[in-house]
Amino acid sequence: MGRRHGHDRRQALRLGAGALLGAGAGAVMRPGAGGAVAIAADSAVAVTERARAFLALLPDGQARKALLPFDDDGRRDWHYTPRRRPGVTLEEMPATARTALWDLLGTVLSATGLERTRDVIRTEAALAAITGNVSFRNPENYALVVFGAPQQRMPWGWRFEGHHLSLNVTLVPGDRTTGDPPAIAVTPAFFGANPATVPAGHSHAGLRALGAEQDIAWDLAGSLTAAQRDMVLLQPRTFGDILTGPGREDSLKAPAGLAFDRLSETQQGLMLALVDSYLAAMRPEIAAAQRAAMRDAGLARLHFAWAGALQPGRPHYFRLHGPTAVIEFDNSQNDANHVHSVWHRPGHDFGGDLLAGHYAGDRH
Repeated sequence: MGRRHGHDRRQALRLGAGALLGAGAGAVMRPGAGGAVAIAADSAVAVTERARAFLALLPDGQARKALLPFDDDGRRDWHYTPRRRPGVTLEEMPATARTALWDLLGTVLSATGLERTRDVIRTEAALAAITGNVSFRNPENYALVVFGAPQQRMPWGWRFEGHHLSLNVTLVPGDRTTGDPPAIAVTPAFFGANPATVPAGHSHAGLRALGAEQDIAWDLAGSLTAAQRDMVLLQPRTFGDILTGPGREDSLKAPAGLAFDRLSETQQGLMLALVDSYLAAMRPEIAAAQRAAMRDAGLARLHFAWAGALQPGRPHYFRLHGPTAVIEFDNSQNDANHVHSVWHRPGHDFGGDLLAGHYAGDRH
């Protein structure tokens, strides 16, 4: 098992069964309209202030480059390929702004999420060394862009993105008249890694950026009975990639595979731990509200599905799908050593109905 992920896996197993079933579920945030999460006013202020601090540390030209209108078409143009992106890259920004960037990420991501983000970037550095193509596989080519001016009265958001990483955050202000609190949406959230396991002889050898998720999924797949495997397996080959990629976020309409209530108690714990290995990338209060939304929608409606080989080391794909979450994991490329993984809130990525409600209420 790769470095750090033995601990991560045990932690996820402890959190998953208890947290999603309701043990210790006293969240200070709660599910909000439109699939977002209602947040405390001071949390909204913290995100806003950190974004302002980041922009203030950029030279004027970079600050203009980093700031786009909230309604810019690029806000939904997320991707995980090594391409040119709007915003300011790590390579461009001053050291002080880079520190402020990680401070901003820390207002949404947990310590686990921050380390996973760093691991994706470390993996890109390893890929540059493996391929010898340092200019194309550039660990400094990760960009932050802010959509809309960071403030308390109008919607705004930001995206931090590069090869195998896309973190999309939308904030919507509260309404003092109705008492509605501010809200935040944190999907789509994409993490990937090539190589999935960094080989020996290279920088960060043994690193598995998404090792915890993969290990729990194999534990769950390995526990299935023959009858359960027949229900879980969608097809003998993978789809070649995730299905809910850019522009296809809502392409999976109906859950498929094995329903939660067809699992044993031990298997249910593994399935919930797998869900929690994704939610744990977010700050605890955000993750807790997402767990509450899953419980409220009914855990029996959560499904686990698989495609491809059921033996490690060969191309495989799994999916978790319920009313409030679609999670995909694909490891098809490069001899099953290249992972793409994404978490969506169905119908509510980028703020979804929350923004429609905000504008319909004429609060802008």
